[in-house]
Amino acid sequence: MNRQAQAVVLFLVGGAMVHAGTTDLYLRYVKAGLQPMVVGAGAVLMVAALATVWYERKHARTGHVGTEVHVSEGHAPEDDAHVHREPRVSWLLVLPLFALILVAPPALGSYSALRTGTALQAPLAYPPLPSGDPVRLSLVDYAGRAAYDHGRSLGDRRISITGFVALDGKGTPYLVRMALNCCAADAQPVKVGLTGRIPPVLQPDTWLELTGTYTGRLTRDPVNHGVIPFFDIAEAKPVPTPRDPYDESWNN
Repeated sequence: MNRQAQAVVLFLVGGAMVHAGTTDLYLRYVKAGLQPMVVGAGAVLMVAALATVWYERKHARTGHVGTEVHVSEGHAPEDDAHVHREPRVSWLLVLPLFALILVAPPALGSYSALRTGTALQAPLAYPPLPSGDPVRLSLVDYAGRAAYDHGRSLGDRRISITGFVALDGKGTPYLVRMALNCCAADAQPVKVGLTGRIPPVLQPDTWLELTGTYTGRLTRDPVNHGVIPFFDIAEAKPVPTPRDPYDESWNN
């Protein structure tokens, strides 16, 4: 591709990044805190593309065109000059950019969660629970308190957690959130086993809000032998997929 065509592709890449960063689309790729960097990088690419077009047009007006000219012996350059044109198929490179703009990729779900070991880590501290009944906790917060604090900071409080359903090969149900360190490429699952009043019909990747209490039951993840705590369900209701499907609280 010539420089002007490269500039067009560069502009489209930048535009796609700005579009993703100014909508919720960027949350499918990176954590929320990186939004300014996504928008800023996209803007820089767009400015670079416009500068390239301006530079090429400026040199074209002065007669310095970045094309290759062949001159035969005994002829003036204009008698036998020709320009090498790039194949049009190279413009197919822009198709993935339109796909990025028009089609939002799904967040990682149960398929990835069941093939990756739990990423649960011991919390650095166990701050007091917030007020409310039930008290709303992130799935990662509940799992850390249940597995490593043995429920001491949870007591007998009614708790509400949200996540998506994953069913292993034996039909064992888990509630899962994919935890982000930086971006979706490094997302890892945090799993909570379910007991108590489990809904009779569970579909993988269905999002549920569960209300219940701590239980001391634990198991080991068959993938990496990490600790998986359980949650004793009293109530369950389906909820829409949240705006940000990833959980960022595990490394904060």
